[in-house]
Amino acid sequence: MVLAVLQVPSFGSEEIEEARVTRSRTKFGTLVSGLVLGTCVAWSAGAAEVETIAILTPEQGTDYGWNQQGVDAAREVAEKYGLELIPAEGLGYGDVRPALREIAEDGADLMIAHASGYNTAAPEIAAETGVPVAIVDLPDDMKPGLVADYTLSGHEGSYLAGIMAARMTRTGTVGIVVSGEPPSWNSQSAGFALGVRAQDPDVKIIYAVIGPAAYGDAAGGRRVTESVIAAGADIIFGQGNGSSFGMIQAVETTKAVDGGKAWFIDVIGDKSELDQGHLLSSVVWDLVPVYSAMVEDLKADKFGTVGYKIQLADDSVRILKTDHIPAEVWDSVMAIRDDIVSGKTKVDRISDAQEVRSLMTSVESQE
Repeated sequence: MVLAVLQVPSFGSEEIEEARVTRSRTKFGTLVSGLVLGTCVAWSAGAAEVETIAILTPEQGTDYGWNQQGVDAAREVAEKYGLELIPAEGLGYGDVRPALREIAEDGADLMIAHASGYNTAAPEIAAETGVPVAIVDLPDDMKPGLVADYTLSGHEGSYLAGIMAARMTRTGTVGIVVSGEPPSWNSQSAGFALGVRAQDPDVKIIYAVIGPAAYGDAAGGRRVTESVIAAGADIIFGQGNGSSFGMIQAVETTKAVDGGKAWFIDVIGDKSELDQGHLLSSVVWDLVPVYSAMVEDLKADKFGTVGYKIQLADDSVRILKTDHIPAEVWDSVMAIRDDIVSGKTKVDRISDAQEVRSLMTSVESQE
């Protein structure tokens, strides 16, 4: 089947109506049978035919981070399996029920709700329409055949980033700046702190929270990052989606307290093509294995029975190599990576915000 990418600028638009009219395809398999009562859907045994997938993101898929990695991975998986893709980008963090209903009516066989803010609406619409959904950070809410979870954590890669930061800091202080405290951010913050402590327990770690959900707050990201650099940090580990661009601006324009350059370690995406000489590395996530597994599980009638993760072992988590990293530092980090993959070194996954904060030398919160 030829890949067809349907751009969805606004739901209920003429573009979607045209897509409905022009798409002719026959549905096979057993997506839904019977009556929907509460959150229960009758799911027939046997493999399902998967022809169309959709991904919903709160921001545009051009942020070199969470949204873009999700959209790019969905597009690659659609091409890999010969599926149609409905990319619904820039939906914001409000009520996405209308968007989910429109996409379900438009023929999606799977809706990937790529934001923790969609975790209430997506399962509700799945139960209402019978279209399976994937949500994030709620592994206890899975329902066979209907709701699957992908609680992603780059804590192993973040541990390596912490090792790197501890080895390269000149001031003896590093910073973590986050746009919120969701489980994925928390586990990476903890992993980074554990890596710093393992390499050099004397290095100070300043932890700063822009706000409870400041994912797109670039101005806040810049302001808070400038404050952390002024407090002594010369390396910033930033987690922020759109707010990360403000963090990078701060790193590019603010000298460290020793008068030298400040460095930035990013997460999820690769912003190398935007680098002005301050991007030290990134904990990169590859969601293609995750979304591929979802499609395979739908076909095998296993969707919603297992969660999905990313890890160093299959390079779905990796640490970005840049020319700014000295060879001896990179080699030592890669040696530790091998130890993690082999099981010689274990990195605890810590998702509780208070436990994360207890690992830090100091905490600054704008909440």
